[in-house]
Amino acid sequence: MTHTILSGWRFRALLLIVLLSAVGYLAFSLWGGWQEVVAAVIRVGLAGTAIALLLSLVNYGLRFLRWQKYLALLGHRVYWPESLRIYIAGFGLTVLPVKVGETIRSVFLKRHGVSYPESLAAYFSEHFSNFISMLLLVAIGLWTYPQAKPLVVILAALILAVLVVLQQSKWLQVLEVFAQKRLPARAGKLVAHGIEIILHSGRCFRLPVLLQGIALGLVAWGAEGVAFYYIMHLLGSDLALPTALFIYAFSMLVGALSFLPGGLGGAEASMVALLMLNHVAQPQAVAATVLIRLATLWFAVALGVFALTLAERKKIRVS
Repeated sequence: MTHTILSGWRFRALLLIVLLSAVGYLAFSLWGGWQEVVAAVIRVGLAGTAIALLLSLVNYGLRFLRWQKYLALLGHRVYWPESLRIYIAGFGLTVLPVKVGETIRSVFLKRHGVSYPESLAAYFSEHFSNFISMLLLVAIGLWTYPQAKPLVVILAALILAVLVVLQQSKWLQVLEVFAQKRLPARAGKLVAHGIEIILHSGRCFRLPVLLQGIALGLVAWGAEGVAFYYIMHLLGSDLALPTALFIYAFSMLVGALSFLPGGLGGAEASMVALLMLNHVAQPQAVAATVLIRLATLWFAVALGVFALTLAERKKIRVS
């Protein structure tokens, strides 16, 4: 399956889609105020850009440690250099529709004995932990935006409900047997696979692993929030750190809930709007948003494409 998806013209087509997405994003962003963006890049400078990228690497590194922990809980210890390459490769297809890009990791992990339900459970566990961590970061800034409280309360209730469901292994197993016996073959198999993923995920959300995963997510996403705060100050803004963390985390949540590839559009619109509510001029808000997204999302995509290219070259050498 790896050879079918990531070989020949299919592999080149995937890279072309990613490249066109990046060019389109950059062109659209610059179209709204390219002079301000260029001026912002110059003002941030090489040192500022390097620090922002370093903080993004902190994000990826901590999330990878959590990913390794989840794989170990599921009974698999993949050699960490290979696992890191696979993990980073998932970022390369983040901009594909319907958020399926990162699941390419499942294809690579299959060769290391990790079943699809298990790798998809790790994928779900990672993103759900991210969701919880970002919601906590949003809560830091609630005192600034009390109107956001209802949304956060609803999301918190939803998280608690999901965590409760994840721990109901006996009932889930009963439901799995029922689906296989009573539903049509194809539907029953699909439901059974879904329940199997949920059952595997439940092992990643038991104490103390749940708290460890949330803590790693807080530091990881907080690092990118600090990068956003740092960029804002280099651009002359007096935005407070808790406010910057709130704006960044809330925008990432909106992007995630939009189910658009990489949160494109939703995250940017939210970030610009919240910055303008905090008395940041529109050109500066747009420039800061473009810069932080280049230093986070698109930096991750670039690293992922590089990792995918390494995988393709390795496959060619083996064959």
